[in-house]
Amino acid sequence: MAKRRGFFAELQYQSQQAEKRRRQQEAAAQRAHVAAQRQSERAWRAYERAQATAARASAAEQKAAEKEAARLHSDARLAEVAELNADLAAQYADLDGLLVSTLGVDDHVDLAALKVTKVEHPAFEPGALAVETPEVPLPQRWDPPVWREPVPPAGLGAAFGGKKRHEKVVAEARAAFDAADAHWAHADREAREIYQRGLVYRDGAEKSRLRKLAEAEAAYRSECEAREAQAAARNAELDKLINGLAFDVESAIDEYVGIVLANSVYPEAFAVEHDHTFTLQGRELALTATVPAPGTMPTVKEHRYVKARDEITTVALSAREQKERYANAVWQVALRTLHEVFEADRAGKIHSIALTVGVDTLAAATGLPVMVPLAVVAADREAFTKLDLSNVVPKATLEHLGATLSRSPADLTPADASRDVRAARSV
Repeated sequence: MAKRRGFFAELQYQSQQAEKRRRQQEAAAQRAHVAAQRQSERAWRAYERAQATAARASAAEQKAAEKEAARLHSDARLAEVAELNADLAAQYADLDGLLVSTLGVDDHVDLAALKVTKVEHPAFEPGALAVETPEVPLPQRWDPPVWREPVPPAGLGAAFGGKKRHEKVVAEARAAFDAADAHWAHADREAREIYQRGLVYRDGAEKSRLRKLAEAEAAYRSECEAREAQAAARNAELDKLINGLAFDVESAIDEYVGIVLANSVYPEAFAVEHDHTFTLQGRELALTATVPAPGTMPTVKEHRYVKARDEITTVALSAREQKERYANAVWQVALRTLHEVFEADRAGKIHSIALTVGVDTLAAATGLPVMVPLAVVAADREAFTKLDLSNVVPKATLEHLGATLSRSPADLTPADASRDVRAARSV
């Protein structure tokens, strides 16, 4: 059953979840690094021993080397078991410390600090659009051919048929010159035409680039403006929420509670959801905390290495231990939730909290969704804030507050929700 969460509460929740995942990933990476380092050192030592054994090659030493290899393998498996048990111990420490883990945290949320004071924009990256279209290289130029008339014959050469021969040479030279001149004119014209076409193409390409660059810049400015507008809208909503809190607007107080509870990050093995409604008349917050079903709880007490079978086995928690740990987690969630809300509400807007801690399940008789209440308690601010939660037994504290509690939360035995816990609460 999905629980409602406001916009700012969802932002806070996602931020806290991301931070939790980051811490978990860092811890997992560190464990993996240490394990890999140990394994590498073991493998290197084993290699060195194997090299030494091969050099000596005696039967006794071979046997000793095999024994040493077996020992190293056993050590590796024991290290693996130690890591599994360390993870398990950390998991149980989280579950057993649900209440203590929040006592050192100031649950008040400074709404003004949630405002966006500076909008971060990514750098504009036009890529290839920033590169100007290359200029068209000037056409190759060479000098036109120059007519040089052959030198006419002189003396006897001119007298004995030289003149005719000269005319022939001149005619041939003229023909060669005309051909060369025509070739030059054609090549020059073609080079100029290619250059002109290149100029037209380059001009079109550059105009296209500049147009696309302008479009990209406009799109970037639009995105920046959208981010600025989004930040402004968020800040305006926060101002509205802050003003609403100052003037006791019910919805504002209710939304603030959602932000506070979204900041309350539980272990993955025991995720908790909240639903709530604040009523200005009576200044009471009706609050529901939904906890995981008992079947989701870890059941392994420890991991062990069985050397004879080269196998890692598990030892299960006793049914009694499982039930006690689950019940204690439920009682802790009740006190933790009351504490976080009252501590966060510095202005004292909320005078009392009517809290139900339960489990979403399916009714055996109807198959329909139903919540099984495991703890129902009503607490006044004045009485609750006098408690020293660092020294209490959660179940005893809830009984002191007049709560009605399930006899066996792990069996989903419902608490008596019909009893008037408000009349029974400590004042």
